[in-house]
Amino acid sequence: MRLYLTALNPTDAVLDGFLPAAASLGLPATVLTDRPAEWPADVRVTRCAVRDAAAVVAAAAPTRPVALLSNSDHLQEATAIAARKLGLPGKDPDAARLCKDKAAARRAIAAAGLDLVRAVTVDPGAAPEVPTEVFPAVVKPREGVASEDAYLVADHAELVARVAEIRGRRPDVALVVEEYLDGELRTFETLGDGTELASLGGWRTGLGPPPTFTEETLAWLPPAEQTRTQLRARLDALGVGFGACHTEYVISDGRVRLIEVNYRLIGDRMDLILAELLGVPLFEHVIRLHLGEPLTALGLPDTVDSYARVEYVCADRSGRLVAAPGPLDTVHGDVRLGCHPLREVGRTAEHTGTNRDYLAVLHGIGPDEPTVRRSLAALRGDLQWTIAE
Repeated sequence: MRLYLTALNPTDAVLDGFLPAAASLGLPATVLTDRPAEWPADVRVTRCAVRDAAAVVAAAAPTRPVALLSNSDHLQEATAIAARKLGLPGKDPDAARLCKDKAAARRAIAAAGLDLVRAVTVDPGAAPEVPTEVFPAVVKPREGVASEDAYLVADHAELVARVAEIRGRRPDVALVVEEYLDGELRTFETLGDGTELASLGGWRTGLGPPPTFTEETLAWLPPAEQTRTQLRARLDALGVGFGACHTEYVISDGRVRLIEVNYRLIGDRMDLILAELLGVPLFEHVIRLHLGEPLTALGLPDTVDSYARVEYVCADRSGRLVAAPGPLDTVHGDVRLGCHPLREVGRTAEHTGTNRDYLAVLHGIGPDEPTVRRSLAALRGDLQWTIAE
């Protein structure tokens, strides 16, 4: 009996979250990946064409798998198909596909009569033909992640320039151009067992300057009941209801407008911070859902009495990181503070305007917003990152 995780490159969610959680549950775990050389030597990995559901089934079937899951945006559909073929609990493959395909997700929400966002797909090599009324618009890969190659464009000339720029890096990618949804960016974090859906809470996201969409801060802000009701209707339209899901949205004139749905846990170490804030073994909970346990067995908290804030330290230019603090966990008064490096010293990287620019993540968990902000400011003031161009 074995737990299988499909993954591409090593991530904190797998290394610091799912693998320790599997061990706590007494489950031997194997990572299926097409990049085995990138994984630490102490992680059991099996080479597998993880984008191919049939290959995943072939790799897992001989050892009586008890659960199969993924936290990768790129692998949700293949993993869901493989889990179904193996007779294991899992996500609806159609829902996984819809969440990944931003244009298809827009169509599904519109077909349900919930929201209409004007959007146009631009196939590889095709000229962008977008009606004037769509601008200002956002252009991004149709199946993109991490705000990579997502840009705000004011008019057709800017769009053409950005499309050419993106294709210079990724000539075969399909793009979507959609109207810009103005408003404060927020998130909605959920767990489901296929029948019931539980709200874990949510965050208010602070973005860097346009035209890119780098997430620089997140502040704990669970959605109100009316907002949760609207969000769940939209997730229902996409078929979302099993395992973990991270939804991004804005509110305009009292109406929820989805930015995108990532059918996995929130990333960039926010999943680990969320687990600490909630005081629950979040990764174990996700595994237990994939073992077929009901949501009611998890004992999720009804309320959260603490406040949390997260700040990303971002590179402001290309170059080599020559000095940076190491990992840090400390307490300042009533606030638990942490600093986790996201880029190793000595590494040279291009400035991208996305979360690929993150150098470290700082977080504070405490009794209220003013106290946490003060403690985080004091921590950040004592730390320094140096980039040599």
